Amino acid sequence: MRSRYSAYVLENEPYLLATWHASTRPTPPLFDTHPLPKWIGLQVRSHRQTDETHAEVEFIARYRVGGRAHRLHETSRFTREDGHWLYLDGDMHEADKDR
Repeated sequence: MRSRYSAYVLENEPYLLATWHASTRPTPPLFDTHPLPKWIGLQVRSHRQTDETHAEVEFIARYRVGGRAHRLHETSRFTREDGHWLYLDGDMHEADKDR
């Protein structure tokens, strides 16, 4: 999770795509909206491995767009393939959208 957050901060599209499961991976480009968010913090609230190949991470990522602060509160799902954890998808926590 932390490495993917860092990749968003650095706009490292190849890394993000490489760590995204093929079944849910978006089509590039990932960074085609303007203005791009300025990421300002990550808090991992919890993580749990549900079995040998699945895990969940709850996090809050803070960012700014146009001087306005926002937060993304999500529970992400990951799967492990060939020894690598891959992002599958996530559920946003509604109460924290565009806070």
